[in-house]
Amino acid sequence: MPTALDKIIEYKRNEVRDLKQRFSITDIEERIATASPTRGFREALAHVANQGQNALICELKRKSPSAGVIAEGVSPAEIAKQYEIGGAACLSVLTDGPSFGGSEQDFTAIRNRVALPMLRKDFMIDPIQIHESRAMGADAILIILSAVDDILAQELISTALEMNMDCLIETHDETELARAISLNQPLIGINNRNLKKMQTDLATTERLAPKLPSMNEFISESGISTPDDIIRLRYTGARRFLIGESLMKRTDCTEHVERLVNASSD
Repeated sequence: MPTALDKIIEYKRNEVRDLKQRFSITDIEERIATASPTRGFREALAHVANQGQNALICELKRKSPSAGVIAEGVSPAEIAKQYEIGGAACLSVLTDGPSFGGSEQDFTAIRNRVALPMLRKDFMIDPIQIHESRAMGADAILIILSAVDDILAQELISTALEMNMDCLIETHDETELARAISLNQPLIGINNRNLKKMQTDLATTERLAPKLPSMNEFISESGISTPDDIIRLRYTGARRFLIGESLMKRTDCTEHVERLVNASSD
């Protein structure tokens, strides 16, 4: 039986085909030439984490397959500004439309509103999407190992690095973690949400983090909502966190981001 991820990848193939019919690489490269320079996604995370604080990648998404509608009738750009004021290190912006309600228009509006580095969060299955991401102004892209094999992952990485973008390699189990390590990229995400079963458990980070090389700049993703969650995960060595649904649902975004950035068991 097809999983939620299988269904997303199926329509993503159609989107890529349509993209290639509408634009050539030359067309997109012309847009890239006028895009704003990359802002240093990995560097921004390191700046916060190296001071002992929590480097937050705060996410903007309107809905999700697991939660349904998260924030209706909101301005993602305004919420992004609240994240920035609260001390977020970076942003993650969903551009997938069918499952997450995102769009290139949302990404562009946020890019014009804040100065933070931005991850284009989508389901990357073809290098043309990486070119499209840089044309949007993206500073980093997400590569979900549940969705691609190692050959394609390396092709996506190489394409991103050519354009000075950082890559976040997302894993959710031991097999994917070993694959991510072999790809030799510093930013490895441990997703506490299983994208096939849509189940979330912070114990995923607790189980996988000890298996990472000591110098890896790993990111714990999903299921994080309170300072206590952050403190729990800090015991694994985590200092970088991607947080989405719980923030989008709050009316005190700025204050809560501040609490999460400063949460510590010290």
